[in-house]
Amino acid sequence: MARKLTALAVTAFRAKEDRYEVPDGGCRGLYLLVQPSGKRRFCVRYRFKGVSKKLTLDPGLTLAQARAVAAAALLDVEQGNDPAILKFDARAKAAKVAADVAADTIEARAATFIAQYVEKRTGAENQRQARYVFDKIVLPKWHGRTVHDIKRKDIIALVEKIAEDRPIMANRALGHLSKFFSWLCERDQVAALPCHGVRMPSKEHARDRILADAEINALWQALDAVGGMAGNCIKMMLLTGQRRSEVAGMRRSEISGDLWTLPAQKTKNRKGHDVPLSRQALELIEQMPDVGDVIFTIDGARPIRNFSRIKLAVDKIMKPEQPYVWHDLRRSAASGMARLGVQLPVIEKVLNHSSGSFRGIVGVYQRHNYADEKRTGLQRWADHVEAVVRGGPVGRVIKLWS
Repeated sequence: MARKLTALAVTAFRAKEDRYEVPDGGCRGLYLLVQPSGKRRFCVRYRFKGVSKKLTLDPGLTLAQARAVAAAALLDVEQGNDPAILKFDARAKAAKVAADVAADTIEARAATFIAQYVEKRTGAENQRQARYVFDKIVLPKWHGRTVHDIKRKDIIALVEKIAEDRPIMANRALGHLSKFFSWLCERDQVAALPCHGVRMPSKEHARDRILADAEINALWQALDAVGGMAGNCIKMMLLTGQRRSEVAGMRRSEISGDLWTLPAQKTKNRKGHDVPLSRQALELIEQMPDVGDVIFTIDGARPIRNFSRIKLAVDKIMKPEQPYVWHDLRRSAASGMARLGVQLPVIEKVLNHSSGSFRGIVGVYQRHNYADEKRTGLQRWADHVEAVVRGGPVGRVIKLWS
């Protein structure tokens, strides 16, 4: 009869040229495996349906732990179950759980959300903001957590922390997270919506800031001082009334003659948009070095960035009496065209708005593209800006169409 092993004996067996087994007289079927390398593991030998089998136990078990596992394995045999198969199934299940957890991390699900929803169904500005929210705010805070771990209290804590010094960004972060979890819920990847019932932490008011002619003159002079790619990009925003991301991503391949055609994937409302370019806008493009398809760029491939840094440089020269943001240039262009007699439907077409005059049934049946009216309106506005900058007469106000 085999001797009962002791904890000291387990460590005392020396390695031999070949691997060997030592039975434990204290537990039926339990053996100590000693490898030529000196490593030791326990195994359980048993018969299942008349066939001799061996179950190798996990490494690192103490003698007491090995006896307990062996006793449980032999009990499985008595109950008609093969412990080796049970172990394999358990490992497969554990591997699946680990894979599911890895797939459900915030990082993995956010990457899929950006690729499958944000990049395909939203405009360039929303894409930029969504990436910022996830890359700079959400992922650093919730790194390694799964989407199932996120509760309403986590959402509230995150947005309230952001709101301490960036109240509007807190609202934007809540909006992107709300869409993110709704998108996951639609695909049955989460069971609940943690953003449901969470209020925006900050009140927002519609901006009405427009730049007066004197401010436009001061801005233009500051842009001349800054010069180059940055200065001309901001000037183009003012002359065309288009969004920052759209102008920054302007490509030579999108321009034919005096017409700049924005593809749907680059616009906020996902609708293609034609922008007639004024003489002044075309002159700005001619001033830019032809280093690639992207016009406002350093390397010809990547659009201009760092607009916050550009604004700091411009404001240092301009010294504005009232704060403004780059988007106010778009509002200034729209308001300026209205003062020059351009009708509201034309301005809305210039801005690529689908609401307002083109809401509902009008938008369905009104297919006139206002190409000539937009060209006239934008040229009138560019002439006005040029006159303001040069200090000459701005011209009389006329109606461009009736």
